[in-house]
Amino acid sequence: VTAARGVLLCPITMGLLLQSLFLLLLLLLGSCLHPAGAFPKGCYPSEEEGLKTFRCSNAQLTEVPRDIPNDTNKLYLDSNQIPFLPRDAFRDLPLLLELDLSHNAIARIESGAFQGLAEHLHSLDLSSNRLVSVSKDTFSNLKAKVNLSNNPWLCDCRLQELIRAVELADESSGGIVCESSTQEEHVGKAFLQVIADTDLCNVYKKTTDIAMLVTMFGWFAMVISYLVYYVRQNQEDARRHLEYLKSLPSKQRRSEESSTISTVV
Repeated sequence: VTAARGVLLCPITMGLLLQSLFLLLLLLLGSCLHPAGAFPKGCYPSEEEGLKTFRCSNAQLTEVPRDIPNDTNKLYLDSNQIPFLPRDAFRDLPLLLELDLSHNAIARIESGAFQGLAEHLHSLDLSSNRLVSVSKDTFSNLKAKVNLSNNPWLCDCRLQELIRAVELADESSGGIVCESSTQEEHVGKAFLQVIADTDLCNVYKKTTDIAMLVTMFGWFAMVISYLVYYVRQNQEDARRHLEYLKSLPSKQRRSEESSTISTVV
C-alpha cells in the first residue's frame, strides 16, 4: 500500500515542481522586461476598464518620465511639478488615448511635444498649469478634446488663433479667463465672451498698420526737415558770402559774385 501511494505521489510532486519552475521562469522574464526600479517612484502600471493605464499622479515629477510602457492607453501625470514639455515627449506612445497633465507647473510647450499622438489621442488635459501663451502649431493635427482652463492666459490674437485651432473639452471653455490682455477692459473676463464681441486679430492688424503709418510719417518728416535745414543753411552761407563780397574792391567782388551765383545755381 505504501509503495502504491509513493507511486501515486511521485507524478503529483513532479507536476507541482514543474509548475513552480514555470512560474519562476515567468517572473524572471517579467523582471527582465520591466526590471524593478525601472519606473519612477510613485508610478505604476495597471489595467482599467480593459485599457492599459500608467499612473504617476502626485509623484513629485519634474519632467515627463521615461520608460513608460509603449502600449499604454491612459497616462496620468497630473499633480506634479513638470515645468515644460519638450519636443517628442510622447513619441513612443502610439496607442495613447488619454493624457492628463493637469495641476502641474507647465509654462512652456515646445513645438512637436505631442508629435505622434494625432492618430489615437482623444483627450488632453492641460488645465491648472501656468500657460500664458501657446502657438496654435503646438496642437497641429491633434483631434483630441483639449482642456485649457485655469491657466493665466494672455488674451491676444495668438490665443484667439489657438482656440479656433483646437476642439475644447466639454464645459471647459468657461475656465479660459483673461489673466492679462492687450486691452485692459478684457482682464478677468471669459475669453470666449471677449472674442464674441471683439476680433483681437483684426484689432492687432489695425494697431500694426497704424504703427507702420506713424513710423513712415516720422521718417518722411525727418527727411523734409533735413532738406529744409539744408536749403536754409545754404541760403545763409550764400548771404554771408555776398555780404563779404560787397566789402571787397569792385573787380575782385565781381569775380567772386559770379562764382557765388554759379555755386548757388
